[in-house]
Amino acid sequence: MITTIFAIGLGAPEVILLIAVLILFFGAKKIPALAGSLGKAIGEFKKGKNEGEPNDSTLEKEKEA
Repeated sequence: MITTIFAIGLGAPEVILLIAVLILFFGAKKIPALAGSLGKAIGEFKKGKNEGEPNDSTLEKEKEA
């Protein structure tokens, strides 16, 4: 995650400021719950994406038919 943050042009001071603002806005106790919810949402999105894509065996069966 940090490498992507630095890749879009944010340096260390900007990241520290962003974290400080998040702590002030949400509170230190809610940030782990927020991060956990975000992680679960990303996992569900990836799972749904993989279920929607046809795999190689179904593609081969469609080509044979």
